[in-house]
Amino acid sequence: MTLSGSTCALSNINAPAITGVILAGGLGWRMGGVDKGLQCFAGRPLAAHVAERLGPQVDELLINANQNAAAYAALGYPVVADRIAGFAGPLAGLHAALSVARHPLVVTVPCDSPFLPVDLVARLAAALADGDHVIAIARSAERVHPVFCLCQRSLAAPLAAFLTAGHRRFGQWLDEQRASEVLFPDEAAFANINTVADLALLAPRN
Repeated sequence: MTLSGSTCALSNINAPAITGVILAGGLGWRMGGVDKGLQCFAGRPLAAHVAERLGPQVDELLINANQNAAAYAALGYPVVADRIAGFAGPLAGLHAALSVARHPLVVTVPCDSPFLPVDLVARLAAALADGDHVIAIARSAERVHPVFCLCQRSLAAPLAAFLTAGHRRFGQWLDEQRASEVLFPDEAAFANINTVADLALLAPRN
């Protein structure tokens, strides 16, 4: 992987359109087996906060969910389920989005990241603009955040083959790709809410 920390111009009038997908297809084991994206956070479902952050950054927004589809659809965006059975993880959600996306680039974010950067997509897209990479992922000073990922829609077929072979790890998939790591300065922007305690601890204070 290569690391990009460039702060050059992040927008381009000729940039390809982008589909965004909120990954809410898991079983929420660390939150007691509840549907994490629908848990109330600061008065609204977690996924609603994520959509508010990601929606203005993309040209199409989808939600990947494998249960409670009607509740997610009530947020106002199309819902797509995994095409790989068995709650196969975030890669299965990416595969589902790549299979139906209208645009040549697809960006993923988890449903439990209500503080995600407002310039996430622009910075990831800038890393792909040179044509040397097919995937860009976020990283902060502390660690890599692979589920904050922008990739080409053309990766749908190789990803399907990867999943069909029984592989599930996002990191393993990225190791097989030409990924660019994009450095973000705000560690807190990638805070995620995994437990019931996190819901209270990270909720904004008035």
